[in-house]
Amino acid sequence: MDAAVSSDVVRSYYDYIDAEAYDDVFALFAEDIVYERPGQPPLDGMAEFREFYLESRPLEDGEHVVEQMVIGDDTVAVRGRFSGEQDGERVSFGFSDFHQFDENGKITERTTYTDRDTV
Repeated sequence: MDAAVSSDVVRSYYDYIDAEAYDDVFALFAEDIVYERPGQPPLDGMAEFREFYLESRPLEDGEHVVEQMVIGDDTVAVRGRFSGEQDGERVSFGFSDFHQFDENGKITERTTYTDRDTV
């Protein structure tokens, strides 16, 4: 995958999440998306992924700051910080995300690591 395209897709993801532009977010991901995050079972497929973002995501009113991005053949790794609200409480924490792409330029796997128990 083209490095410029994959980095643009990943940067767009954070912009869309922060703007709560969820239809734009979903368009970046493959139908068979698998999303793993701390303290939670994996989300498997677009239906679970959509439900999480529209109904269950504990983070809101926040901003992601990307501090570093490393681009591989089919994976983009990101290190950054999130500041916002989690369950009504102000939070700020570091995160690392890994986005794996398919041959069509869609994200097929996403894994998040944080210094929080759950996100």
